Amino acid sequence: MQLPMPRLPAMPTRQPGDLLDQSAAFLREYLPSPAPALGAIDRGIPLFLKRKAVEPVLNRLFADAIAEGEFDDFEGRRIRLEVTGGHPGLTLAFAKGRLAVDNGTGEATIRGSLAAFKTLAERRQDPDQLFFQRRLVIEGDTELGLALKNLLDSLEWGISLRQILWPFGG
Repeated sequence: MQLPMPRLPAMPTRQPGDLLDQSAAFLREYLPSPAPALGAIDRGIPLFLKRKAVEPVLNRLFADAIAEGEFDDFEGRRIRLEVTGGHPGLTLAFAKGRLAVDNGTGEATIRGSLAAFKTLAERRQDPDQLFFQRRLVIEGDTELGLALKNLLDSLEWGISLRQILWPFGG
Protein backbone atom coordinates (compact mmCIF):
# COMPACT_ATOMS: atom_id res chain seq x y z
CA MET A 1 0.00 0.00 0.00
CA GLN A 2 1.34 3.39 -0.99
CA LEU A 3 0.70 6.37 1.23
CA PRO A 4 -0.05 9.68 -0.41
CA MET A 5 2.60 12.38 -0.09
CA PRO A 6 1.50 15.29 2.04
CA ARG A 7 0.94 18.54 0.14
CA LEU A 8 2.98 21.53 1.16
CA PRO A 9 1.19 24.84 1.26
CA ALA A 10 1.79 27.00 -1.78
CA MET A 11 4.23 29.87 -1.41
CA PRO A 12 2.45 33.18 -1.56
CA THR A 13 3.15 35.09 -4.73
CA ARG A 14 4.67 38.53 -4.52
CA GLN A 15 2.29 41.28 -5.41
CA PRO A 16 3.37 44.68 -6.73
CA GLY A 17 3.29 47.09 -3.84
CA ASP A 18 4.12 44.48 -1.20
CA LEU A 19 6.42 45.22 1.73
CA LEU A 20 9.60 44.42 -0.25
CA ASP A 21 8.64 46.84 -3.05
CA GLN A 22 7.62 49.48 -0.54
CA SER A 23 10.92 49.11 1.34
CA ALA A 24 12.96 49.41 -1.86
CA ALA A 25 10.99 52.50 -2.91
CA PHE A 26 11.54 54.05 0.53
CA LEU A 27 15.31 53.43 0.34
CA ARG A 28 15.53 54.87 -3.19
CA GLU A 29 13.60 57.94 -2.06
CA TYR A 30 15.41 58.75 1.17
CA LEU A 31 18.95 57.39 0.92
CA PRO A 32 21.43 59.77 -0.66
CA SER A 33 22.72 59.00 -4.13
CA PRO A 34 26.18 57.39 -4.19
CA ALA A 35 27.08 59.55 -7.22
CA PRO A 36 28.64 62.48 -5.27
CA ALA A 37 30.84 60.08 -3.29
CA LEU A 38 31.80 58.31 -6.51
CA GLY A 39 32.57 61.70 -8.05
CA ALA A 40 34.95 62.55 -5.21
CA ILE A 41 36.65 59.17 -5.54
CA ASP A 42 36.80 59.58 -9.33
CA ARG A 43 38.52 62.97 -9.07
CA GLY A 44 41.10 61.51 -6.67
CA ILE A 45 42.18 58.62 -8.91
CA PRO A 46 45.11 59.42 -11.20
CA LEU A 47 44.58 58.86 -14.93
CA PHE A 48 47.25 56.15 -15.16
CA LEU A 49 45.39 54.04 -12.55
CA LYS A 50 42.09 54.45 -14.42
CA ARG A 51 43.87 53.31 -17.58
CA LYS A 52 45.35 50.26 -15.81
CA ALA A 53 41.94 49.28 -14.44
CA VAL A 54 39.67 50.00 -17.41
CA GLU A 55 41.61 49.63 -20.66
CA PRO A 56 42.48 45.91 -20.40
CA VAL A 57 38.86 45.05 -19.59
CA LEU A 58 37.42 47.07 -22.48
CA ASN A 59 39.96 45.83 -25.02
CA ARG A 60 39.42 42.22 -23.94
CA LEU A 61 35.63 42.62 -23.97
CA PHE A 62 35.59 44.09 -27.48
CA ALA A 63 38.66 42.29 -28.89
CA ASP A 64 36.77 40.53 -31.70
CA ALA A 65 34.94 43.70 -32.76
CA ILE A 66 38.18 45.71 -32.72
CA ALA A 67 39.96 43.03 -34.77
CA GLU A 68 37.09 43.04 -37.30
CA GLY A 69 37.36 46.84 -37.68
CA GLU A 70 34.01 47.63 -36.04
CA PHE A 71 35.56 50.52 -34.07
CA ASP A 72 37.53 52.02 -37.00
CA ASP A 73 34.99 54.82 -37.52
CA PHE A 74 35.78 56.00 -33.99
CA GLU A 75 39.51 56.46 -34.64
CA GLY A 76 40.67 59.65 -32.89
CA ARG A 77 37.22 60.37 -31.43
CA ARG A 78 36.38 60.80 -27.73
CA ILE A 79 33.15 59.91 -25.94
CA ARG A 80 32.48 60.56 -22.27
CA LEU A 81 30.32 58.26 -20.14
CA GLU A 82 29.09 60.17 -17.12
CA VAL A 83 26.90 59.40 -14.11
CA THR A 84 24.28 62.00 -13.27
CA GLY A 85 24.55 63.70 -9.89
CA GLY A 86 28.18 63.75 -8.80
CA HIS A 87 29.38 63.45 -12.39
CA PRO A 88 31.97 60.70 -12.08
CA GLY A 89 32.77 59.35 -15.48
CA LEU A 90 35.29 58.28 -18.05
CA THR A 91 36.28 59.72 -21.38
CA LEU A 92 36.99 56.92 -23.83
CA ALA A 93 38.96 57.22 -27.04
CA PHE A 94 39.78 54.83 -29.85
CA ALA A 95 43.30 55.22 -31.18
CA LYS A 96 45.82 52.92 -32.83
CA GLY A 97 43.43 49.97 -32.70
CA ARG A 98 42.74 50.19 -28.97
CA LEU A 99 40.12 51.60 -26.65
CA ALA A 100 41.75 53.96 -24.17
CA VAL A 101 40.82 56.12 -21.20
CA ASP A 102 41.47 59.76 -22.04
CA ASN A 103 41.60 62.94 -20.01
CA GLY A 104 39.05 65.71 -20.36
CA THR A 105 35.77 66.07 -22.13
CA GLY A 106 34.39 64.05 -24.99
CA GLU A 107 32.96 65.19 -28.30
CA ALA A 108 29.80 63.43 -27.12
CA THR A 109 28.66 62.68 -23.59
CA ILE A 110 26.34 59.85 -22.66
CA ARG A 111 24.90 60.60 -19.23
CA GLY A 112 22.67 58.52 -17.01
CA SER A 113 22.16 56.94 -13.62
CA LEU A 114 24.29 54.09 -12.33
CA ALA A 115 21.25 51.85 -12.69
CA ALA A 116 20.79 52.84 -16.36
CA PHE A 117 24.44 52.10 -17.19
CA LYS A 118 24.20 48.79 -15.33
CA THR A 119 21.06 47.88 -17.29
CA LEU A 120 22.84 48.79 -20.53
CA ALA A 121 25.96 46.77 -19.67
CA GLU A 122 23.94 43.71 -18.64
CA ARG A 123 21.78 44.07 -21.78
CA ARG A 124 18.60 43.71 -19.74
CA GLN A 125 16.76 46.36 -21.75
CA ASP A 126 16.85 47.61 -25.31
CA PRO A 127 19.24 50.60 -25.45
CA ASP A 128 16.70 52.60 -27.49
CA GLN A 129 14.23 52.32 -24.61
CA LEU A 130 16.82 53.68 -22.17
CA PHE A 131 17.25 56.73 -24.41
CA PHE A 132 13.54 57.18 -25.18
CA GLN A 133 12.76 57.01 -21.46
CA ARG A 134 15.52 59.62 -20.92
CA ARG A 135 17.33 57.27 -18.52
CA LEU A 136 20.35 57.81 -20.78
CA VAL A 137 20.94 61.12 -22.56
CA ILE A 138 23.35 62.03 -25.36
CA GLU A 139 24.82 65.54 -25.36
CA GLY A 140 27.29 67.17 -27.73
CA ASP A 141 27.90 65.32 -31.00
CA THR A 142 24.71 63.25 -30.94
CA GLU A 143 25.62 61.55 -34.23
CA LEU A 144 28.79 60.18 -32.61
CA GLY A 145 26.89 59.10 -29.48
CA LEU A 146 24.20 57.35 -31.55
CA ALA A 147 26.85 55.64 -33.68
CA LEU A 148 28.42 54.18 -30.52
CA LYS A 149 25.01 53.14 -29.16
CA ASN A 150 24.18 51.43 -32.48
CA LEU A 151 27.56 49.69 -32.59
CA LEU A 152 27.23 48.37 -29.03
CA ASP A 153 23.68 47.25 -29.77
CA SER A 154 24.80 45.34 -32.89
CA LEU A 155 27.64 43.47 -31.18
CA GLU A 156 27.34 40.21 -29.28
CA TRP A 157 28.83 41.09 -25.92
CA GLY A 158 28.08 40.95 -22.28
CA ILE A 159 29.98 41.90 -19.19
CA SER A 160 30.26 40.07 -15.93
CA LEU A 161 32.04 40.72 -12.68
CA ARG A 162 34.10 37.59 -13.35
CA GLN A 163 35.42 39.07 -16.63
CA ILE A 164 36.50 42.20 -14.78
CA LEU A 165 38.06 40.55 -11.76
CA TRP A 166 39.52 37.44 -13.39
CA PRO A 167 40.76 38.41 -16.85
CA PHE A 168 42.79 35.27 -17.47
CA GLY A 169 39.91 32.98 -18.41
CA GLY A 170 39.32 29.62 -16.85
